Amino acid sequence: MSGIRRRDFVILLGCGTVATWPLAARAQSEVPVIGFLSSLSSDYASYMAAAFRQGVTETGFAEGHSVKYEYRYANGDYRRLATMTDELVRRRVAVIAAGAPPAALAAKAATSTIPIVFVVGFDPIEAKLVESYNRPGGNVTGVHLITSPLGQKRLELILELVPNARTINMLVNPTFPDTEIEVRDVQAAAIANRRQLKHSGRN
Repeated sequence: MSGIRRRDFVILLGCGTVATWPLAARAQSEVPVIGFLSSLSSDYASYMAAAFRQGVTETGFAEGHSVKYEYRYANGDYRRLATMTDELVRRRVAVIAAGAPPAALAAKAATSTIPIVFVVGFDPIEAKLVESYNRPGGNVTGVHLITSPLGQKRLELILELVPNARTINMLVNPTFPDTEIEVRDVQAAAIANRRQLKHSGRN
């Protein structure tokens, strides 16, 4: 599949979760499988998975009859995502729904043919997930939640609460894909407000 055309997909939205389903899958004799890939734990992501299933059901796909699911949860250990994605590829799922940036990047690295739908907070173009917003290209598409300004807003809130603070420490997860981008944005805001920003943390 050289590209994803938006008219070829049913797009489902619910509780911050997105799923797409190729209409051609209905013609398959075998019940198609959706791969649900998350970098979170199953407990934490359970509400997302539930909303996802509900959205699919509301479009007329009955679980166990016209669609099945394969779930993979990395429990915060991003190193497991590559293996999990390979399992979904070998399972020959019809589409991979990738929740959060680490899962989206792992899915893109694993396959160039299986459709991938993501939900990310970083810039998907800068991360090379897609070529552009209008023409994503390849086998990847999804939803970009514009969260970058939130870090700057948090800094502004801190300065309102503690106006005399000169140095701000930012706690980050260094292994998260968009950490560098978020730190850069908050750093720019700190400089604009004549404050010093330090950052530290671990996964």
